[in-house]
Amino acid sequence: MGWTLGRYFFFRYVSITFWFFLGLLALVFLIDFTELSGRTTGLPGFTYGTAFAISALRMPMIMLQTVPFVGLFSAMATLVSLNRRYELVIARSAGVSAWQFLFPCCVGALMFGVLSVAVINPIAAHGFSWSEQMENDLRAGKSNAVTTNVTPWLRQKTESGDTIIGARSILNQGLEMADAVFFILDPQGNIAERKDAAKAFLRDGYWELQDVKVFKNGNIQALASDKVPTNLKPEFVQERLARPETIPFYELPRKIEVARSFGLKANAFAMQFDSLVALPFLLVAMTLIAATVSMRFARMGQSATMILGGVVAGFLLYVVSVLVKAFGVAGFVPTVVAAWVPVVVAMFFGVTFLLYKEDG
Repeated sequence: MGWTLGRYFFFRYVSITFWFFLGLLALVFLIDFTELSGRTTGLPGFTYGTAFAISALRMPMIMLQTVPFVGLFSAMATLVSLNRRYELVIARSAGVSAWQFLFPCCVGALMFGVLSVAVINPIAAHGFSWSEQMENDLRAGKSNAVTTNVTPWLRQKTESGDTIIGARSILNQGLEMADAVFFILDPQGNIAERKDAAKAFLRDGYWELQDVKVFKNGNIQALASDKVPTNLKPEFVQERLARPETIPFYELPRKIEVARSFGLKANAFAMQFDSLVALPFLLVAMTLIAATVSMRFARMGQSATMILGGVVAGFLLYVVSVLVKAFGVAGFVPTVVAAWVPVVVAMFFGVTFLLYKEDG
């Protein structure tokens, strides 16, 4: 296949992917902005400009989750549009095989995946952290009690005794807590003291609490700041509390190495890293799946059943990927295996089907 025809197929795929991504971005933004405005309208300091900024900062993170589906649907739309214009028929009559005109689409999918990992992911990680900070500032002081959506609890052991720690939200990759609560236990395991803080920061050897209410012996004391001793290391707290999605791709290898040097498994971080590495190839697999249902001649009609089957196959691949990813995070299978097995299986399925249909 000549360079001109290959470039035409490539830019057709890129154009459809771009507009599909942009349209989905606008739709998701409207939904998220409406939902966020409904949740925060009654809060002091709320403005539609603030809600707009929070939703805009969250968009890269949300769109990163939709990348596999964008890759699937854009590949299907590209091949269907080429078929309806009889461009694939003309290409086949000129001796161009399916492998040749699928190659530009696969290259486009691979580049889209690399762009998502190298550019969108760091932007999404930083943007999501900023949006959480802004939303937390908006909600500051509205919830100083332990609620049902409290984050996973931590229990630390120090020379002064045990302390159980929880918070409404985790910021700054686990090193900052909002609406935190500290239960300080006596040697018998009973609650001797409770400290509620609007903000808690992990420092070297202690937690720094701000805007604190201390409950002790039936009395309540308000303090501007306070300290709680700790022997927790930042790497341990990050591994336990930080969401892997909030850590940029470039920082994950260092986080994994440091966490493992402290004896932690860091499966969640490793799974996130391996999944991002496999993402470009997952998009190539999605393209091959799309090709299995989108290359019938236009004169034969596009079978709605086959196209629906392709959509279902893509969703099943995504669900299996999420399921195997959960096994990887839990440590039941190596994270590399959990990230790559669905991709390899999907590629084998697509290649086998196309070999059967194209080459007999």
